[in-house]
Amino acid sequence: MRTRPLKVALLGCGVVGSEVARIMTTHADDLTARIGAPVELAGVAVRRPSKVRAGIDPALITTDATALLKRGDIDVVIEVIGGIEPARTLITTAFENGASVVSANKALLAQDGAALHAAAEQHGLDLYYEAAVAGAIPLVRPMRESLAGDKINRVMGIVNGTTNFILDKMDSTGAGYQEALDEATALGYAEADPTADVEGYDAAAKAAILAGIAFHTRVRLDDVYREGMTEVSASDFASAKRMGCTIKLLAILERAADGESVTARVHPAMIPLTHPLASVREAYNAVFVEAEAAGRLMFYGPGAGGSPTASAVLGDLVAVCRNKLAEATGPGESAYTQLPVSAMGEVVTRYHISLDVADKPGVLAQVATTFAEHGVSIDTVRQQGKDGEASLVVVTHRAPDAALSGTVDALRKLDTVRGVASIMRVEGE
Repeated sequence: MRTRPLKVALLGCGVVGSEVARIMTTHADDLTARIGAPVELAGVAVRRPSKVRAGIDPALITTDATALLKRGDIDVVIEVIGGIEPARTLITTAFENGASVVSANKALLAQDGAALHAAAEQHGLDLYYEAAVAGAIPLVRPMRESLAGDKINRVMGIVNGTTNFILDKMDSTGAGYQEALDEATALGYAEADPTADVEGYDAAAKAAILAGIAFHTRVRLDDVYREGMTEVSASDFASAKRMGCTIKLLAILERAADGESVTARVHPAMIPLTHPLASVREAYNAVFVEAEAAGRLMFYGPGAGGSPTASAVLGDLVAVCRNKLAEATGPGESAYTQLPVSAMGEVVTRYHISLDVADKPGVLAQVATTFAEHGVSIDTVRQQGKDGEASLVVVTHRAPDAALSGTVDALRKLDTVRGVASIMRVEGE
């Protein structure tokens, strides 16, 4: 066994970084045995050096991350700062100075993953990022390695714990969106500003990363269609229950039937209670992968938090350190298919549409005609009326999203339609 330790620089020491440092210290002997050489925390770059960090030698703390990376003896850099800058520049600096990188930075990888992979390859180094997508759930490496000989056609998952907690509370207690969000905030599941979660930005970044891995093509954050979940209401859940469904914020990645393009989207959707994702509760994540040879696979577990995310980071650290000792590198970017990403309008899906209409003869016929004019077939209709007002709930058969969206636009213009109360896609059937 090699006796000279592999030296690790830690960039960021917040919730995740501090847990990474703790595990590296308390599990040092186990890590040594698993890697084949000792690993040593050589420095920790932070913004606020005066903050007390239990278990970390104050002598390791520095505010000069660049100087830490340029020391010349750093083997691996763990980046848990988040955001685009200075993380991007620091990762590039790490590669230029001979260090492989383990990152949890979903936003950066979704935006500039191709450039970072190219920099790693140029210098013969590793870029690993298991923790960027689903916390402790082993997902990136199984898709990059275990399924490398298979063909993945579809990935559908819950990849944000905050939104799943909120929707689960709305479903199980009948709470409204704001009430469920307030509970999530009080319990620490939601940030003071929850926009990145509830508007789907976090899930969209993860979707871009997963799509690139699944389909061996480059998918950027801008390629992912995104809708948030702030408009989901208690009445939507009531409608879902009448259909034997629940509502989840889903990341859905699909290869076209002809194999010539892919789609990537994030939005709320109704899914049947019989679907495995319907039973995912609280702040858990789960991802459903459909592959040609392997069939259907489901990955489930805690998708966020200090300890779960640190677990994924340390798993990558072990893999990267083993590669260092073997003077080898693991899998890099695989983008050989160069498939285009289709627009949302080309996605084939179903709609659940709730309309406020006048309660008088001929309304249903007028609505049905509008659907027919746009080439959209109706599956079911439910109508309730009282005192001259009525609600009409229509569930369609599968059709291109552009046709469905065009139908809704036309419905809004009908004199008998007073408003479109809600629109929800139906998936998982």
